Amino acid sequence: MAAIGVHLGCTSACVAVYKDGRADVVANDAGDRVTPAVVAYSENEEVVGLAAKQSRIRNISNTVMKVKQILGRSSDDPQAQKYITESKCLVIEKNGKLRYKIDTGEETKFVNPEDVARLIFSKMKETAHSVLGSDANDVVITVPFDFGEKQKSALGEAARAAGFNVLRLIHEPSAALLAYGIGQESPAGKSNILVFKLGGTSLSISVMEVNSGIYRVISTNTDDNIGGTQFTETLAQHLASEFQRSFKHDVRGNARAMMKLMNSADIAKHSLSTLGSANCFLDSLYEGQDFDCNVSRARFELLCSPLFNKCIEAIRALLQQSGFAADDINKGVDESGANSFTVLFPSGTPLPARRQHTLQAPGSISSVCLELYESEGKNSAKEENKFAQVILQDLNKKENGLHDIIAVLTMKRDGSLHVTCTDQETGKCEAITIEVAS
Repeated sequence: MAAIGVHLGCTSACVAVYKDGRADVVANDAGDRVTPAVVAYSENEEVVGLAAKQSRIRNISNTVMKVKQILGRSSDDPQAQKYITESKCLVIEKNGKLRYKIDTGEETKFVNPEDVARLIFSKMKETAHSVLGSDANDVVITVPFDFGEKQKSALGEAARAAGFNVLRLIHEPSAALLAYGIGQESPAGKSNILVFKLGGTSLSISVMEVNSGIYRVISTNTDDNIGGTQFTETLAQHLASEFQRSFKHDVRGNARAMMKLMNSADIAKHSLSTLGSANCFLDSLYEGQDFDCNVSRARFELLCSPLFNKCIEAIRALLQQSGFAADDINKGVDESGANSFTVLFPSGTPLPARRQHTLQAPGSISSVCLELYESEGKNSAKEENKFAQVILQDLNKKENGLHDIIAVLTMKRDGSLHVTCTDQETGKCEAITIEVAS
């Protein structure tokens, strides 16, 4: 029987269908497998997804974002209070319940968070029906591990209002293990799994025990101070600095200009997940001045290195809290979605690994060669074989001082190794990819 799975996150949502013995994430009408969890209200319509996100610059006060953060919460909830303070769409309390105040000019209406979530669920159902047909309405929905009963109830209510028959709500870490088939195909034996999720607004890490097909959460932690949004903001601040350097105007105090930069940074961030560089062009960013800037992946990784380090430290802290060493983890699962990035996992986890090294070279030279070696054998019998090199040329010579070179090595899921070498002073970058041997 065909079934539907929906994940409604704070910044985006996605839907998967189970058919003919396999699960597939379905692309929406824009061809994307991830849909922004954004709803924009106008005089005559309600727009969901990418179009709503793209129109927020001119309709920000009537655009609802991150509704998941307020679902099922009351005005005295600290997280709801934080959300209300940060929301560009006015949130008020009416008849004892939180409501969005929508003013389109023609009328003012008050919309509850469940209605916003219902529209997003309806979009997900429409996407699923494009593959399965309109008679498939059974759904399984993922929920954060720390969701209380009120939050779960509000999420289920919104899904049912969208026409779904809710079969089950399942915790996100468990859903990740099921998605990877961990503990299902060979359920015998016990293993420890690290589940890592870098979402749009938070970082969630869980250590889980899988024993004979049964999942048990040993420890979990969520940090609301780091998420995909922070990576976007970091890149947007860099773009603002580049604009100021080129045109002598600081746009950081201009809300409209910064929103444009955030939009451009968000698009560039996703492009850099697969490309070595991304171009950011903004028409009339400030006082009629166009802005064009190219950002390399190496530059982006350098800018975001403090955030990557926070992710690594969060993993280490949770392992210590659990009483585990890195070698105690048998496998790692990356549950992150559209805003995810490859980070350095503890040794012993077969996930993409990322290492960053700062190298120094004499300032008197104008080129640097980074050589890569692989080792075979052990101890005294070890042999080192050179298999690649990256050459960084045309550096600015210095009579005094050193060149600071950032080398980033990223092991991809397919086994290929991506290497970037960047001069920290100028941003000059060279990159290579070593494909896995067939």
